Amino acid sequence: MYTCYNGVFGVNNAVRFYGDRVTQTTSPPESQSQGTPSSAEDRELLSRSTETSSPTVHQVPPIAALDLGSNSFHMVIAHEDNGEVRPLEKRGEKVRLAAGLDENNLLSEEAQMRGLECLRLFASRIAGLPIDHVSVLATNALRRATNRKTFIDQAEKVLGYPISVISGREEARLIYKGVAHTTADPGGKRLVIDIGGGSTEFIIGSGFTPIALESLHMGCVSFTQRYFPDGKLTDKNFKKAITAAKQELLNIAAEYRAIGWEYNIGSSGTVRAIERVCTAHRDDGTEGISYECLKELKSRLIKAGHIDQFEMTEIKASRKPTLAAGLAILIASFESLNLDYMSYAEGALREGALYELLGKTEHDDVQTRTIRALQERFHVNTAHANRVTSLALALLEQSRKDWSLQGDYIEECLKYAADVHEIGLAIAHSQFHKHGAYIISVADMLGFTRQTQQLIAFLVRVHRRKLSTELAAELPLSHQPKAIRLAILLRLAVIAHHAHDERQVPTFDISIKGQHIQLIFHEAIDERLPLAYSDFLNEIDYLAAAGYQLELKLPI
Repeated sequence: MYTCYNGVFGVNNAVRFYGDRVTQTTSPPESQSQGTPSSAEDRELLSRSTETSSPTVHQVPPIAALDLGSNSFHMVIAHEDNGEVRPLEKRGEKVRLAAGLDENNLLSEEAQMRGLECLRLFASRIAGLPIDHVSVLATNALRRATNRKTFIDQAEKVLGYPISVISGREEARLIYKGVAHTTADPGGKRLVIDIGGGSTEFIIGSGFTPIALESLHMGCVSFTQRYFPDGKLTDKNFKKAITAAKQELLNIAAEYRAIGWEYNIGSSGTVRAIERVCTAHRDDGTEGISYECLKELKSRLIKAGHIDQFEMTEIKASRKPTLAAGLAILIASFESLNLDYMSYAEGALREGALYELLGKTEHDDVQTRTIRALQERFHVNTAHANRVTSLALALLEQSRKDWSLQGDYIEECLKYAADVHEIGLAIAHSQFHKHGAYIISVADMLGFTRQTQQLIAFLVRVHRRKLSTELAAELPLSHQPKAIRLAILLRLAVIAHHAHDERQVPTFDISIKGQHIQLIFHEAIDERLPLAYSDFLNEIDYLAAAGYQLELKLPI
């Protein structure tokens, strides 16, 4: 079943927005967090907010990118919103085009029929779009097919749009563009690996600029046919597949290692499937793919003996037949390029094609762009948010050492939470911290990992009223103590600016000793700012319930 969504929300059991109408999906929720605004009244309020903040979403025709891959055909329809590509609909079908190539690279009639049937479905969704708003890209299987013209002629009649068969390096360039536009740029060079059905792309780049682009002739479909054709999983088959992949990698390994990079990123379906399996079998809440996880997954597959006997609920059943081949290619990549860890990026070829359609080449920080878009869409008072952010970061600097709050991600999470802490006011003033947390938890936030988004949602949720340690327990174990302490800093910054008037802000320093917090005020706020003083007195009780002691020290 396909799920259509736009850039506001994109998870199961969430309210979906389509311009001026709201629908509700029926898929069961993966989890239900405390305080989720699920009532009809809340949904109606959220609908009104989105309608008023995006009144021109559909005045410009959307854009569409179709990826005719060796394993799957994919389509994404999107629009540009505040500098971001916002998906309206995504569809994907396992076509297994590469499986239809014979020893002479002739594409079988059966494979062609599978492809054309899928494209008929896609055609009904993109009909009427301007021709310069649609990009249809064909990759390895159609690069290799000697009778590709026959198929493409029929496919173009079905679609009504031209199909471009792109080279391996052009595919790599667009993959890198998609990754660069949908992940945060920490600076330095990054290696991107994309395992497709018939080829695997390796790119080194910095910012939006690729430095080295290569496409090697190995993919999860072609390697499945060659090394795991009957679904049997043996140590011998894995060794053959890994050796073959390493032989392909000999063409680039030395050159790539000489260029060097600081970060490893994987993209597309095979890497996503392996990352989900790895993440599901950890108990520490960490994400990404480690070399140890790859070896463990290989052992589990060999122990199963056959792919049909391998129990796996984390990924779709249609992904299982090619999992072993994709794993072998990834293990060979790790070993040949001396990798020990890889993160996953949501963007790839299709996202790169969408940004190419928009002619988007300027560099801006993905996370900042995402936060700014949310602020604009939900009418956040940015002047007030900036003041709260500045104070929260100043308090962080004073408490970093005593509370062990080192790390750039700590500062970023606090900053972004402060930037959007009042986002829920666009729904209703009552319980707005809960509404805000809900928005953050289910929004499509490009550039943010699932863990980071979860932490920001938690900070927004507890920035006022009760400081719930029960909610913190839902975070990864390593984040829990830091999350509570970041929440306290945000709460103090919010209280100081509660009046929303920069002329009525108390000034103070913070002193930390374990779970004892002392605020040293520069003036007698009990006399000049009695309401602020009352808020700080109330905070003493809130923090005490969370196990922290707050002391207010006023000048004599």
